[in-house]
Amino acid sequence: MSVINLSKEGRVKAFQKRGMAFVVIMFITLAVVLICRLSYLMICKADYYGEIARELHERERAVKAKRGVLYDRNGTVIAGNVSVSTISVIHSQIKEPERVIEILSKELGLDTEYVRKRVEKISSREKVKSNVPKETSDIIREYNLAGVMVDEDYKRYYPYSTLASHVIGFTGADNQGIIGLEVTYDKYLQGQDGAILTLTNARGIEIENAAENRKEPVNGKGLLLSLDINIQQYAEQAAKKVLEQKQAKAASIIVMNPQNGEIYAMVTTPEFDLNNPFTAPETDSAGSAQDDGSENKSGKKLSSDELNAMWRNPCISNTYEPGSTFKIITAAAALEENVVKLDDTFSCPGFITVEDRRIRCHKAGGHGAETFKQGIMNSCNPVFITIGARLGVDNFYKYLDRFKVLYKTGVDLPGEAGTIIHKQKNVGAVELATVSFGQSFQITPLRLMATASSIVNGGHTVVPHFGVGIVDDATDRIEKIQYESESGVVSDGVSQTMRSLLEAVVSEGTGKKAYVEGFHIGGKTGTSEKLPRRNGKYIASCLGFAPADNPTVMALVLVDEPQGIYYGGTIAAPVIGELFENILPYLGIEKDSAVSLEE
Repeated sequence: MSVINLSKEGRVKAFQKRGMAFVVIMFITLAVVLICRLSYLMICKADYYGEIARELHERERAVKAKRGVLYDRNGTVIAGNVSVSTISVIHSQIKEPERVIEILSKELGLDTEYVRKRVEKISSREKVKSNVPKETSDIIREYNLAGVMVDEDYKRYYPYSTLASHVIGFTGADNQGIIGLEVTYDKYLQGQDGAILTLTNARGIEIENAAENRKEPVNGKGLLLSLDINIQQYAEQAAKKVLEQKQAKAASIIVMNPQNGEIYAMVTTPEFDLNNPFTAPETDSAGSAQDDGSENKSGKKLSSDELNAMWRNPCISNTYEPGSTFKIITAAAALEENVVKLDDTFSCPGFITVEDRRIRCHKAGGHGAETFKQGIMNSCNPVFITIGARLGVDNFYKYLDRFKVLYKTGVDLPGEAGTIIHKQKNVGAVELATVSFGQSFQITPLRLMATASSIVNGGHTVVPHFGVGIVDDATDRIEKIQYESESGVVSDGVSQTMRSLLEAVVSEGTGKKAYVEGFHIGGKTGTSEKLPRRNGKYIASCLGFAPADNPTVMALVLVDEPQGIYYGGTIAAPVIGELFENILPYLGIEKDSAVSLEE
């Protein structure tokens, strides 16, 4: 028995020894693993965790980049920047909260409770007000208030206020584009903000005399435009004049180079103040708007619908029935397809019957016998209905496609509308007749100009645009912006014929009031009735270009709902004449003493 007991005791001791050895081995293994892990963290990951530690004890303050400048075609600044400041508070650093509240309320003109909420809010940084004028921020800086930060910033400034407001657009509180060219070219204009990094202790208080890390901002690039402020001003004056004379709802003018699509002016009345874009046009810049700018002088808040209507650019976003100005397209298609010749004769008794519908000419008694050339000069509906029928639906739509009427222009502005027209399969004789003289469909004013340009410029398409080049102000280098063009829209012969016919419209036809002594001017007038029909509301229009034999400038005038006489030849043509009288000499187009108006 005793032998057995000793043997059992030995086995227990042996087991205990092995257990102790296992524990020692495990301890050593764990120690080695911990040492290896600590070595890895302290040596291999030192930079990584050092960066995290710095981030935990660093506070970042943005250094704003300057937004790129907008220049007109002559290099004049039309959108720049002014120095302002952003006032913020850091709760953990404020030593005299009541004094801070009192001073900021007084100097910034803010409600005391509004400031108190921001001062008492526990956060790393709380913005009190942005776009603070420099003179105000300098006063606040002199108080040397602990916990109050005054950071430099920039605010967009438009030196010409309302000039080309629907084109240029404006920026928001963060200096990001809202509408117009400010949106389209935002990625170039914005730049990249910099930053100042300051060290703080565990309580979030900045450490005095600690070194700051600074990341310099990269200023935005500039934008060179085709817009000419002098031509824009001429156009705005002409639009305002006809608006007042005819008590019209609105007036729009576009001036463009038909050879390359560069837009010199685009006017929509009334314009709005780019420096106060949330204020109604009737309110002067001294109006008592709130910080968000959404109230006018009377205190009435503008709804989002009212703001969108005020900012909307009808030249590209609104469609309308072009009326007789569209006859340029129908005539060019008929000549190109060789279904009509200049000396073809027509008869106009004052109407034409298409199926069971009688369609009137604008001249009640009719034009009688006339050639195709006279039909254009007289703007005779029966003539164009006849040549539209000769073309037929398939050919007509073939040329609508070739002339890009069915497509957007691709202008470098947001919000462009497309053409609204019958589907080809739904077009019968009556629909073809009305489309042939510019009725029962809608296009944008700019689309009409772009298509007319390709017809009179020798037959190549243009993309209407404002952006000419991206400017690096640091190096004065300009990167030219490229636009596509297609040739062969019409033959050179048809283009030449159309220029001659449209010059006759001004010298002998319905566009006589667009004539300017000494200049070869081509054009086409139009009068379209707004929907619903027989409501007594019309759009008077006139498209003109010069010199007629080699056009380098084209203009389109639209007068919306003129009171009294509403014909394009009477209302809009004189605006073209007045406009060209100013801008043709300005553009260096010389007079021809042999040019005279035929009576």
